[in-house]
Amino acid sequence: MRETLINNTIVENSLSKCNIDKMDDASIRDIVRVVNMIEEETGEKYIRMEMGVPGISPSETGVNAEIAALKAGVAKDYPMLDGVKELKEEASKFIKNFVDIDISPRSIIPTTGSMQGGYATFKTALECEKEKDTILFIDPGFPVQKQQIQVIGKKYESFDVYNYRGAKLRDKIESYLKKGNIAAIIYSNPNNPTWVCLNDEELQVIGDLSNKYDTIIIEDLAYFAMDFRQNLSTPGQAPFQPSVAKYTDNYVLMISSSKVFSYAGQRLGLVCISDKLYDKKYDNLKARYGGDTFGYTFVYRIIYTLSSGTTHSSQYAIAAIFKAANEGKLNILKDAKEYAERASIMKKIFVENGFNLVYDKDIDTPIADGFYFTISFPGMSGGELAKNLLYFGVSAIPLTETGSTKEGLRACVSQTGLNRMDELDSKLKAFKKYYK
Repeated sequence: MRETLINNTIVENSLSKCNIDKMDDASIRDIVRVVNMIEEETGEKYIRMEMGVPGISPSETGVNAEIAALKAGVAKDYPMLDGVKELKEEASKFIKNFVDIDISPRSIIPTTGSMQGGYATFKTALECEKEKDTILFIDPGFPVQKQQIQVIGKKYESFDVYNYRGAKLRDKIESYLKKGNIAAIIYSNPNNPTWVCLNDEELQVIGDLSNKYDTIIIEDLAYFAMDFRQNLSTPGQAPFQPSVAKYTDNYVLMISSSKVFSYAGQRLGLVCISDKLYDKKYDNLKARYGGDTFGYTFVYRIIYTLSSGTTHSSQYAIAAIFKAANEGKLNILKDAKEYAERASIMKKIFVENGFNLVYDKDIDTPIADGFYFTISFPGMSGGELAKNLLYFGVSAIPLTETGSTKEGLRACVSQTGLNRMDELDSKLKAFKKYYK
């Protein structure tokens, strides 16, 4: 009888304990829990690709600044709702240096990670105009953001962008905006999970449609400047991080400290609202919240009631990182480039063992190597593949979780160091032999 690398009964019991009947229905955290249980019971260390957590050390600049802030006693004080002055000022300079966009410090708000930033932005945008009660997702995307819409109690629509690149994008997006119910459009760039990168032509299309239909654009820059095909790390010099902010004033940029600075544990993100949107007035906000501008509602109604601000000391950490980057003393991509090296090797190993890359092209060029890539295996759905790989010590999430129309898995490189590539190859060889 053929054998798997991990005991079948242990895998099946763990899935049952976590109430997972179909992997397609399991959340990222569900899969994390299952793998934790299996590892604890078996002692086996999985190749973990299910969760996008940083896999390199945090910025020493940030750590030292946070320690200094704590020693100075900031923990005894509540932070201001709209953030620490130093952080807001350095963030404004950072955006100018690396995106080539002007946003005043006032309009940059620290949040408890981009998760809270997204929730607060959704909540605000969905209350601006009564008839606009729906968020449009340019998918694939981060699954939890759709859960946030469900928690808020509003609606969303989505489409898989892969077949609507370039000139095709305009008609596809406009088909939704014509209905009059879209409050905001959200996408990530680079994209989680495909690593597709929208180009300036596409961003201009989105910006033009935003202006035409008065629709807010939420640009999730969780993987800021991590399109490693070009060097986006020199302050004040092109090329810059591409952004819809070049083409519209109806934008909110979300910048995360989790990936590019490996500062995930301190939960700090930035919501960067265009100055014009910050001051834009909406009668519906006035009626519901008492304040009529987008920015006031975001800070003094939504953020105030969610968390009453963001961890004080971590704001000084990210302020110091931004300051060092702005002054050219810290290369924001120096450490993060290892993710591209890992991705290149991991893709090769998967392909050599019978897997295919699902999203393999960025319009007409190969997908960049980065934080994520996507894989499939002949004859298996994404859910089947995710479950079958568990028996061989490998974990990932089905693409269906991300809004993709394709069968396969999202693979994250962050937890698989270069020292484990031979181990990955061995596990996949066993998988291929079992299913050949």
